[in-house]
Amino acid sequence: MKTSWNELRLTEDYLLSRLPGQERVLFEARLILEPELKNNLYWQQKTSELVRTYGRQQLRKEIRQVQQQLFAAPEYASFASRIRRFFSR
Repeated sequence: MKTSWNELRLTEDYLLSRLPGQERVLFEARLILEPELKNNLYWQQKTSELVRTYGRQQLRKEIRQVQQQLFAAPEYASFASRIRRFFSR
């Protein structure tokens, strides 16, 4: 069965705890009654975790690139020196 956009939004809101109390209870009841919804919830949660992990890795990569540029380029030598002194205290 094809998952609708509304189902995806509802599932995401559930995962992010953005559903009001009654809607949350109804969604949890549907999870019990609809095995496919429970399966979709599981895979959407796994997908979100992978996206977050990938985003963190990309951010770390970008930070390393900026760090290398700042600490290796001669025009930023005084800045690099001040940063090193600040953290050596």
